[in-house]
Amino acid sequence: MPKKKDSLKTYNEKRDFAKSPEPTGDQLAKKIKKSKKPIFVIQKHEASHLHYDFRLEIDGVLVSWAIPKGPSPNPTIKRLAIQTEDHPLDYAYFEGIIPEGYGAGEVMVWDLGIYENLKDVTMKKALKEGRIEIFLEGQKLEGGYALIRTKYGKDESKKNWLFFKMKDDYADGRKNPVSTKDYSVLTGRTIKQIKKDKDSDVYE
Repeated sequence: MPKKKDSLKTYNEKRDFAKSPEPTGDQLAKKIKKSKKPIFVIQKHEASHLHYDFRLEIDGVLVSWAIPKGPSPNPTIKRLAIQTEDHPLDYAYFEGIIPEGYGAGEVMVWDLGIYENLKDVTMKKALKEGRIEIFLEGQKLEGGYALIRTKYGKDESKKNWLFFKMKDDYADGRKNPVSTKDYSVLTGRTIKQIKKDKDSDVYE
């Protein structure tokens, strides 16, 4: 696992912070609640293609995956999750509009909370081995979830994983049980409302 500063190099190189309201890796995550447990965030991102970004705090950064079809608490539904560049912890509270350029589009904090590692190895090792099992304590998602790297994900150019709900008391067997929860857990806004409110980014 690279050092925190190095792991954010790709994130910083892809962005023009003079134009984008996104946080830089040098800013402090002042708004993150103090907790012994690491945080997770799921952000709905209406870029060139609508998707959900799932991010886990690991070793001081947010390790990130893009999930095209979004999360599901139904254990029978497995979602493709494509690993992307690490993000700074500040990003957990970013909500607003990214201007033209890399990742342009509206960002909404769909869910936010803390998580617990369910494996006997560290998160760093679980990430390297390609098998992550965690218990989420979010405002929308709860219970055990797994991220498993596929045989096609070992290639650096194809970081493909599967993200799915583990069977427990928090599982929901409905086909699309999260479809009615399409709002920000920070502001209550929808993506459409964020579009109309371009000057009210949550992150400052």
